[in-house]
Amino acid sequence: MPKPVELKPLDNYRLFVRYDDGVEGIADLSELAGSGVFSLWNDYDAFRQVRIGSIGELSWSEEVEMCPDALYLMITGKAPEELFPKLRELRHYAGD
Repeated sequence: MPKPVELKPLDNYRLFVRYDDGVEGIADLSELAGSGVFSLWNDYDAFRQVRIGSIGELSWSEEVEMCPDALYLMITGKAPEELFPKLRELRHYAGD
């Protein structure tokens, strides 16, 4: 799975993300802002503190992290099975 190599917080809870495979784009996270653990972002300066964590996760604090795969799917419009072919097999077995 591609790993994020660059992050840039933008206005309105959007993130520019560039991955090591050359994919880049903007992910809109505004629907998450203010709910659950993402209430941290009620302080917009906290949203701007995003960084790439030690294992490639997107991190705002020790309590608020996001899997970069989710943003990759959002940016590319791909389905999870396109990035993780084993999911097709699992789905097939689940129907048996």
